[in-house]
Amino acid sequence: MTHSIAAPPTVRAIEVFSGIQGEGLNLGTRQIFIRFAGCDLRCDYCDSAHTWTAPDTCRIEKTPGDRDFEVHPNPVPLPLFLDWIDRQNQPGLHDSISLTGGEPLLHTPFLVEFLPQLKQRTGLPLYLETGGHRPQQLQRILPHLDLVGMDIKLPSVSGETHWQAHQEFLSLCCAAGVDVFVKIIISDDTLEAELEQAAQLVAGVNPQVTVFLQPVTPLSAGETANFGDRPTPAIKSPAPTKVLAWQGLMKQWLQPVRVVPQTHKMLGQL
Repeated sequence: MTHSIAAPPTVRAIEVFSGIQGEGLNLGTRQIFIRFAGCDLRCDYCDSAHTWTAPDTCRIEKTPGDRDFEVHPNPVPLPLFLDWIDRQNQPGLHDSISLTGGEPLLHTPFLVEFLPQLKQRTGLPLYLETGGHRPQQLQRILPHLDLVGMDIKLPSVSGETHWQAHQEFLSLCCAAGVDVFVKIIISDDTLEAELEQAAQLVAGVNPQVTVFLQPVTPLSAGETANFGDRPTPAIKSPAPTKVLAWQGLMKQWLQPVRVVPQTHKMLGQL
């Protein structure tokens, strides 16, 4: 009797590269970025609309930070994916690995097998960047994560509404003892009532969770083209006086409320 050997799991990726983290608690640190393909959200302010669907190919940086990308076909087998990350992982260069997208949790079956091997091979902390709206998928990989950066999507800014899922998601992180912070994109159209609701949501789970208010970065001409046939939303950054008022409003319920823009855009990083 012969036994067939199961093929390794595969994943559709956008790119793997080395860069400087421009958001959240890892701000300014050097990371290996693993950008997964596909997203089930359609946020009006998205600057990565090219990740919404899975392409036929992905880009893999040959030398960390040099942007000397190779193009490879999707999907990628797990062993080959690990080899590519090994190539990035030069001794002492990186502080952690960012699992980003798109929405990484769309690839949970792959992540369940991938993350334990990734941590063993690299010895680096694993940081999940997510829309914060898939608690069931999060639960399957929480034991392998060191930090979670989750969004709370304000309907007035994103066009998405996921309050209950956000509450469940944050509760799971806190119950598991995994470090977590919340990012909230704000624009000139932000409604104060939604900021109050977000602050109360976080405070109801753990008022010590750090919240980042991130003024929306206006899309460049090249980025607007990524929306394809969809009309590009006219989204404006909020005035400084509004941002100060909103930070003060949220601090009625929370202490760690920080205002930080996308610093990687200022540095010209991907």
